[in-house]
Amino acid sequence: MKFGDTTVIDGLSFDVKRGETFGLLGSNGSGKTTTIRALLGIYKVSGGQLHINRRAYRVDSGIRLGYLPEERGLYKKETVIDIMTYFGRLKGMEATRAREESMSYLRRVQLNDKATTRLDKLSGGQQQKVQLGITILNDPELLILDEPTKGFDPVNRRLLMNIIEEHQQKGATVVFVTHQMEEVERLCDRIILLKNGKAVAYGTVSEVRKQHDDNNLDDIFVKLYGDENNE
Repeated sequence: MKFGDTTVIDGLSFDVKRGETFGLLGSNGSGKTTTIRALLGIYKVSGGQLHINRRAYRVDSGIRLGYLPEERGLYKKETVIDIMTYFGRLKGMEATRAREESMSYLRRVQLNDKATTRLDKLSGGQQQKVQLGITILNDPELLILDEPTKGFDPVNRRLLMNIIEEHQQKGATVVFVTHQMEEVERLCDRIILLKNGKAVAYGTVSEVRKQHDDNNLDDIFVKLYGDENNE
């Protein structure tokens, strides 16, 4: 895939197994977010396809897919519960169920007292919780999370990881874009590390350690990316 004359994804191919959590890692500009957007058809690509259950992915393919983008965006002049219910309806849920599931999630993340508050009155972290709630509202079978803990304090980061683990246990397949090695160690079954749109390491965490003769993922990250700025 190219932007102008610049190649941003180059011959990249990987598979994600049903029910696993797969980590997509790399420094700023390595191609993580671009890869996700290309796979989902947000970017037009020169070649390649995303297959789910051996079938080419289409937006109308019926897959229950939840996507949390790196750049958040919601209707900030509306109330939290109205926004969540609206997106639940877009995902095919009945209005009553969408509202009930939204309130259940808000209680889970201790935002139930903000249900009738306009989104622009919430803190950045609270807005991010709402965005995550919308992402998982229809109990997706494939969950794609791009830097989901960005901007979270340690307590809320732990809460988010607990929520992701709950979806793992229910059988969801999770693709997890991050540069937090603690999250990788806790959540990921397998990982791929990108640099300049190419894979420089791929496999289970232990396999990647062996590939680079190192037991510490943080040290491997430093070796691969040096002084590059992390996202």
